[in-house]
Amino acid sequence: MQGNGILAQKIIIDTDPGQDDAVAILLALASNELQVLGITAVAGNVPLAQTQLNARKIVELAGRPDVPVFAGCERPLSRNLVTAEHVHGKTGLDGIELPEPAVQVQAEHGVDFIVRTLREEDAGSVTLVPIGPLTNIAEAFRRAPDIIERVQQIVLMGGAYFEVGNITPAAEFNIYVDPEAAAEVFASGIPLVVLPLDVTHSALTSADWVKHMAALPNRCGPAVAGWTDFFERFDKEKYGSLGAPLHDPCTIAWILQPDLFKGRHINVEIETTGRFTTGMTVADWWRVSDRAPNALFLREVDRDGLFALLSDRIARLP
Repeated sequence: MQGNGILAQKIIIDTDPGQDDAVAILLALASNELQVLGITAVAGNVPLAQTQLNARKIVELAGRPDVPVFAGCERPLSRNLVTAEHVHGKTGLDGIELPEPAVQVQAEHGVDFIVRTLREEDAGSVTLVPIGPLTNIAEAFRRAPDIIERVQQIVLMGGAYFEVGNITPAAEFNIYVDPEAAAEVFASGIPLVVLPLDVTHSALTSADWVKHMAALPNRCGPAVAGWTDFFERFDKEKYGSLGAPLHDPCTIAWILQPDLFKGRHINVEIETTGRFTTGMTVADWWRVSDRAPNALFLREVDRDGLFALLSDRIARLP
């Protein structure tokens, strides 16, 4: 509950940290408008053993050992795992050394936690925030179809239309890693909010912002600066940009300040069998099909407003 008596939005963050995942988690933990019920790790940017470790390091860095961390699925539903150490480094959080966390991973499987929580909380009160491959979410829906109608909404980072792909010419990484899981989630009927590369490639860091983070008199600001310094090198070389896109924090920012973003309710389908297009988000931006809209697909972000929000909230952390 927030200090003004308004109930905080309950969320579960499903993640494969990842430097930008880490910033998203910090933003959520710094925001009293949100109640993070738990963090479920999934294999993606790096294997599961590393993503669950990274999630525990992040909650400890944020001074929030009360937030439970669960290990979920270690591979996609029906494919071999594809990882992204070439972007995020061997640990997934290269750029700053963090100590071994005292926070322990929970014994309960991450998928079981998602199922149990959605059954225990009031129907329509929990938002799922997947910022990695959608394996855990799809597996939870497979195991317990009754929870689907209990989800308030899913706010996810993944996909692209105008920006096409970042892991193949046609596919964005999170969707590409487990397109079958993505297809099931997009077909679930749950209200979807999609933060694709079309938005996140506008959420570029700047040298001044990184310096500002490094100068904050806490431990989280310099950690964000260290991660960003490492993360930037890949995108600067690939895209010729002046900074790196902070993909995953856009999900949390949308929940906190949706007016920062603009998009359309459209139909989005996931390609699972294409020769060159597996993992593509087939977004009917121009509404040329007769398929019913199933997602709010965002395209624009107020970049300055986003980074003002990040600066304000990260400064609140230890």
